[in-house]
Amino acid sequence: MSSDQRSIRAAVEARLAKRYRAEKRFQFYGLAAIFVAVAFLALLLGSIVLQSFGAFTAHRLTLPVTVERELADPRGDMSEASLRRGAYNTMIQNALLEQFPSVEDRGARRELFGLYSAVNAARLLNDVVASPALVGQTVSFSLPISDDADLYLKGDTVAETRTPGAAPLEIRSAEDGVRFGAGSDVFAGFAATVREAAQARIDAALARAQAAEAEAAGTIDRDAREILLAEAERARALADRLAERADGEGGLALGPQIPSLFIVANGGVARISEIGADVSSARGEWVIAPDSDASAVTDWTLWVLETPSAARLITDRQVVWTRALAERGLVENGFNRELFVNADSREPELAGVLGALIGSILTMVVTMLLAVPVGVGAAIYLEEFAPRNRFTDFVEVNINNLAAVPSIVFGLLGLAVFINAFGMPRSAPVVGGMVLALMTLPTVIISSRAALKAVPPSIREAALGVGASKTQAVFQHVLPLAAPGILTGSIIGLAQALGETAPLLMIGMVAFIADPPTLGLSGFTEPATVMPVQIFLWSSGAERAFEARTAAAILILLFVMIVFNAVAIYLRRRFERRW
Repeated sequence: MSSDQRSIRAAVEARLAKRYRAEKRFQFYGLAAIFVAVAFLALLLGSIVLQSFGAFTAHRLTLPVTVERELADPRGDMSEASLRRGAYNTMIQNALLEQFPSVEDRGARRELFGLYSAVNAARLLNDVVASPALVGQTVSFSLPISDDADLYLKGDTVAETRTPGAAPLEIRSAEDGVRFGAGSDVFAGFAATVREAAQARIDAALARAQAAEAEAAGTIDRDAREILLAEAERARALADRLAERADGEGGLALGPQIPSLFIVANGGVARISEIGADVSSARGEWVIAPDSDASAVTDWTLWVLETPSAARLITDRQVVWTRALAERGLVENGFNRELFVNADSREPELAGVLGALIGSILTMVVTMLLAVPVGVGAAIYLEEFAPRNRFTDFVEVNINNLAAVPSIVFGLLGLAVFINAFGMPRSAPVVGGMVLALMTLPTVIISSRAALKAVPPSIREAALGVGASKTQAVFQHVLPLAAPGILTGSIIGLAQALGETAPLLMIGMVAFIADPPTLGLSGFTEPATVMPVQIFLWSSGAERAFEARTAAAILILLFVMIVFNAVAIYLRRRFERRW
């Protein structure tokens, strides 16, 4: 082999090696892009799934409710009108009071009845109206417990500890409640923790006061200096109050800013309001009355709610009653059926997605009936029959531009035309479907034209060659072969419309809808909302329980969209032809 041949061979091998390296880099970049995309998708879905766990289960309270005749039938004639005027919420309240007969004052009763929503009484009313024979009987009535109690039982909002009593405890009734005494410093650990936390707050308040004073000293603006000095004075006053509370002569006074302490003894639960200076005595009140009047007990428990009452929505007494109901077997955790059978509600434990799901179905029906026939027809005309001239080019360019218009613009169009000009009902599936149909129409037209264009010209020519007319060639030969692509594009366009929110906000579908629309012709004009808007509303809810329900609603919406896409894939493979 000559030197020239060797040099040429070396150059070729170098270029091949360089090309192979480039191919490997390209494969690496592709795999890295896929890995990053899958990682972000897994992170997104994982966070949603983790957040939604709490929404698919809920605690239910089951009470033996006596349907008293005087309360259920105020007229005494057992007519439906009389039964519907009954005081069913009072029956549920009476059943709850039977569990805690020591609850007497109005404030405590208000807290006790806050463990459930009074809306549940409507279901008891319906049961009695449907079966009047229940009057005078005691029925087992199950209802969702309040969202705050549900979150507490799930351990999401309150941190708590229970420790057995370290020494015999003496219990003595007094005019200002109940007093406890022990032979050793059984409350020393709790008092030290509280004082440590109080000292941290005192230090923070003093630091804030010093910072404000230092900033005031360097400020020449008189008003600003007075504001800073006032802030420093408030911080020092707070520090003094905390120090006085922590080191008072009467002992340690417990308040809403520090953990709550309970003593569980003799079957009762007492809330401690003050710990003596010797940290071996305490004063409090019974939240649940004890079973006996024993003055000395050896088996008792120190129960600490580490989350201060000021930092949670459930009160101390509601925590005690909720825990007692759970220990008595009256509260059980199970599948949250209300999430799927109820419409929206101000009470998170009663809120469901049924209304939004029916609204989405009705809206999608209107969108499909308008967008698919009109879009496919327009695509057939433009692709197969329309002459090639400037007007056709103008229409095609504008269809492509409409596909890129922000969806909120279609909402404004629907608001101006359908509601303001034509006077159609607001917040109705028929208007929402028409607006989404306008938004989906360009997508259907473009995808349908692409599917028609993908059919080989030989199909048309063969049909025309055997004597078929242009219309017969298109509708009997070209259109069936293009159907998989048309169906795929249409379903993907409808799935995109299902997830749209902005245009529906403009036409009022953000309204609070407590009753689901009728799943029939009349439902198209009834007030309704859709799944994306429901998610938007819940995401801004003040109650913490709406966080889990928002994630659950997102999962349900994703499931519906996955079903849409699965149908598209099935239809494409079912009717797909290969040439």
